[in-house]
Amino acid sequence: MLEKFYNGFCNKILWPLFHSLPSYAVYDESYWKNYIVVNEIFCEETLKHVTEDSVVWIHDYHLMLLPQMLKKEAPNTLIGFFLHIPFPPPEIFMQLPWKKEFLEGLLGCDLIGFHIYEYTANFLRTLSRTLGIDHKMGEIMYQERVIKVDTFPMGIDFDLFHNACEKVKIKKLVNKIKKRFKNQKIVFSVDRLDYTKGIYNRLLAYEELLKRRPDLHEKVVLIMVVVPSREGVEHYQRMKKQLEEKVSEINGKFGKIDWIPVLYYYRFLNFEELVTHYLAVDVILVTPLKDGMNLIAKEFIASRKDQRGVLILSEFAGSAKELGEAFIVNPNSISELSYAIENALEISEEEQRERIRIMQERLKRYDIVKWGKDFFCTLTDLKERKIALKTKLLTTEVIKQIKKSFEKASSRILFLDYDGTLVPLVSKPYLASPDEELKNLLKALSNIPNTDVVIISGRKKEDLVNWFDGIKINFISEHGMFIKKYNKDWETLLHFPQEFVREFKEKIKNILETYVDRLPRSFIEEKGHLSRELCLLIKSLYKHLPQFV
Repeated sequence: MLEKFYNGFCNKILWPLFHSLPSYAVYDESYWKNYIVVNEIFCEETLKHVTEDSVVWIHDYHLMLLPQMLKKEAPNTLIGFFLHIPFPPPEIFMQLPWKKEFLEGLLGCDLIGFHIYEYTANFLRTLSRTLGIDHKMGEIMYQERVIKVDTFPMGIDFDLFHNACEKVKIKKLVNKIKKRFKNQKIVFSVDRLDYTKGIYNRLLAYEELLKRRPDLHEKVVLIMVVVPSREGVEHYQRMKKQLEEKVSEINGKFGKIDWIPVLYYYRFLNFEELVTHYLAVDVILVTPLKDGMNLIAKEFIASRKDQRGVLILSEFAGSAKELGEAFIVNPNSISELSYAIENALEISEEEQRERIRIMQERLKRYDIVKWGKDFFCTLTDLKERKIALKTKLLTTEVIKQIKKSFEKASSRILFLDYDGTLVPLVSKPYLASPDEELKNLLKALSNIPNTDVVIISGRKKEDLVNWFDGIKINFISEHGMFIKKYNKDWETLLHFPQEFVREFKEKIKNILETYVDRLPRSFIEEKGHLSRELCLLIKSLYKHLPQFV
């Protein structure tokens, strides 16, 4: 089961799809079934520890169904979710056969977080196109709940990396590397074995540099560390073989007895080894084809207390939105990447310091603690809003008081909203007609002595008269544009010449029809007059023209 869940659904479907590489995805129904089961297991275990005051924070693409499962069983529990990988554009996400289930799963959250605004916007656009759910400033009203969708760029433990250079062991290791390559500039690359990381392109760019600049031979070395990852997935096995063949080719073509152009290591680096390399190298390549954030770039900048070194960063990494002072490149352009390495090797120390200083100040302000606090503060605010928006049920005592006051009153007036109150909200105007039960209820209310019943609606006045013919009711129609007292004619508080109204509506209608033709399932509902708000606007615009007032 775990194999089909992790190597199957997570890494053969979600990982490539979310990194905008849909051609790598394998849509296997058995993977999907196992994904559901694992999320159910997590739900069952989590519910053992959840109380009324619990806050649950769910992380990453492995558990995207879990929020809805938890919310169903524990509706008052505050649930947050953070996605650590990119969220793709709608046209890519919608290729997922189970797209609706995934979106509904996430809508069990109270707060959904992404690394950068691009991913947040992609999610909101996907919601609109797939489920028809719109937002207002990142807030969604769903099943009588407010769901917040926001951006939280993940930080790092800045001080941990910034002060690591003071450790005696790390100092010794740094000196050892610098002594070994004392006459050479070091270019460094470290990443998990993954086709999204752009590792092969780095080798191609480095190879091009060596071809173009023979004077750099024996003066530069590329240390490439590839961390083992998902060795059970065939794409990764093929990629490992391809990388090793290219490393051998470069070393065979350019290498000499006392100079190996590429030092390749297929292994894991512990914290001390990683920071040692950060501190010893001159240039680091962080050039993924697509990455949610990529903390390697941030770790490198934070660790350089000497404010030296150059970061070459892919524009498709989330961290590029924060680290604009790095050398930003398109990793698909081998030439651009090659020239970036060349320029990075020749940049002055003064410019290195200025670039790193600015980036360090930014990373120090928004570190991992600030990231966590921001997320939880937003979640806490939502809890307070949730309480404020909670439906307040009338108690028996309040109902008795209302009845008593109603019976005592010498005259009464009832204002009743129509759509969404007397009848459900509907997609088409003709579906909003009242049933017989509602008509009988309103008739009974209107026959109570000294009682006026007023229906407030955005519907056309002709529809309201037809629907409630013979019942003693007053109407406010078309959002306040027209008023009709029982047995009297319609009145309006704003008067425009009908010729002007027709001409104005015709112009507006032509524009609206253009968009109706382009937007499936959209339609125009024509009312008898301009809306009250529009009339007031036109009146203010044309106040200097008496004939229109």
